[in-house]
Amino acid sequence: MSDGRGPGGQEGAPGVPGDDRDLFVGVDVGGSKVAVLVVDRTYAIRGRHTIPSPVGAPEEAAGHIATAIAAALSSAGADLERVAAVGVGVPGRVDPVSGVVSLAVNLGWHRLALRDRLETLLGVPCAIENDVRAAAAGIIDRRLLGDVADFVYLSVGTGISAGVVLGGQVHRGTRGLAGEIGHIVVDQSGPRCPCGLTGCLETVAAGPAIARAAVEAVAAGRQTQLAALDTIEAPDVFAAAAAGDAIATEIVARAGAALARAIHALVMTYDVERIVLGGGVSRAGAGLLGPITAELDAMRAASELAAEILPPDVVALPPDGADAGSWGGVSIARTLIANQMQPQRRIEEVVAREPMA
Repeated sequence: MSDGRGPGGQEGAPGVPGDDRDLFVGVDVGGSKVAVLVVDRTYAIRGRHTIPSPVGAPEEAAGHIATAIAAALSSAGADLERVAAVGVGVPGRVDPVSGVVSLAVNLGWHRLALRDRLETLLGVPCAIENDVRAAAAGIIDRRLLGDVADFVYLSVGTGISAGVVLGGQVHRGTRGLAGEIGHIVVDQSGPRCPCGLTGCLETVAAGPAIARAAVEAVAAGRQTQLAALDTIEAPDVFAAAAAGDAIATEIVARAGAALARAIHALVMTYDVERIVLGGGVSRAGAGLLGPITAELDAMRAASELAAEILPPDVVALPPDGADAGSWGGVSIARTLIANQMQPQRRIEEVVAREPMA
């Protein structure tokens, strides 16, 4: 039974909801957008909504997210009175116990008490977690990979980060930053990264990096169909590459090769069975997977060890497309309610329970 306390045992915070609250809300906060998913207790999708992210405006973050949630609930024909819990995935360092986002580089958020602010606005229990770790937890919950217990969810979008799962449990690391592979240096002569270093993986292979490389090619007078566009984004580059544009193909190949090396490093470090690609850039599908596979094939041809540890099926696209982040929010919301009913369990634990339908 509930003790009348909310997440973290705070007096006066929202308590454990009754059975009349039949909806869970999952929120994926990315560098470019906030995506909200509303599902019922059978995990049938009831509503969605997407709005731009409030980059560089931490004081507006909670209100912005609350507005997106209200719109998603409206699309579901529901309101907050039916919501059991809200789960929010945020990039960067997140303390799931305190609900504080201490470092979200791409959003410009520092020491933001996001959970407390959201609970004040919404009046329902809220859980906050790193976005890729939440997404990885959602993949576990829904058994999207079947019995695979060791995998990495590699999100490639505005930023790049990895949710590492070992033995069926999400690995957080000593400082809560396990998997921040987007900030390993891959090109010391590359662009400066928002983290302060130069030539991080994100500056080569993330969505904005792919778009920037195309803009620079056009500015340099290189012959490409991308020059006809007023603005260039990563999907434009993948589309041009698919149409045979040489410059776009070169840019995509460079990004794919960098990601393949990151995948090699992840598999060599953790010996996981599968790497699942997610994030906005993964929507390119075969356009992204192709150059990654080509680089991995070259590694296998050059190294017996690489051939052993990188089987042909080691990399996969998520079965549910680009929804892993918002489904991850649903997962941590569900975990929050399970832990409120069993207060001896830690909030960040991926509890053992019936998988999502």
